[in-house]
Amino acid sequence: MQVRRSVLGDKHVDRASANITDFDKDFQRFITEAAWGSVWSRDGLSKRDRSLITIALMAALGHHDELAMHIRATVNTGATVEEVKEVLLQVGLYAGVPAANTAIKIAKEAYASLANNPV
Repeated sequence: MQVRRSVLGDKHVDRASANITDFDKDFQRFITEAAWGSVWSRDGLSKRDRSLITIALMAALGHHDELAMHIRATVNTGATVEEVKEVLLQVGLYAGVPAANTAIKIAKEAYASLANNPV
């Protein structure tokens, strides 16, 4: 949970935790243990690198809500706007222009929301 909070921020984690129900509590525990406890906490890549990889994957796979969340998380991971722009250009080349076009729109909205409502 410490790694999750360091990447996504306390506000996001507190909001997500408040919405857990009996239906999804096992899934939420799985995500916390597998993603944040087993993968994001490893030493092999920095949080910045994991952040950029995750952004590319979410954009390529069309997971728009997760993409927006990870764009906003860059304020905590150290990934810069310029680096995200480069990653999305790479997405356009390897995952397709429509995927990158949508991702760029989402990134612009996410960055605008950060400017209006800092984490």
